[in-house]
Amino acid sequence: MNYSPEIDTYIAEMTPEIQSQLQELRQLIHTIAPEVTEKMSYQMPTFYLNGNMIHFAAFKKHIGLYPGPSGVACVQAELVERGYKWAKGSIQFPLNQPLPWELIRTIIEFRYQEQVMKQK
Repeated sequence: MNYSPEIDTYIAEMTPEIQSQLQELRQLIHTIAPEVTEKMSYQMPTFYLNGNMIHFAAFKKHIGLYPGPSGVACVQAELVERGYKWAKGSIQFPLNQPLPWELIRTIIEFRYQEQVMKQK
């Protein structure tokens, strides 16, 4: 796995609870998309495969996931149903709730397939 020292530093600057969530998120991305490369882009941890696949970032009250417009659209009905804040290419997961890992897995798998298809 190709781990970025800049992302290590980014995660290390967070509280232990947020560090744990970000590490788990990072690991999930690598499990689904083992050939991604990591970099910092837009001051956020970024996972790259034939273009930016997904970003994440920690904020005071939420963890932001940035899968692009298609990554949001693929789960939009569930985002509405669960009451998450979202926009065209971003989703906010409140820190006072557990991360919805199955939903996140669905998004990552969708974006991974999109990026793999770009290569063909």
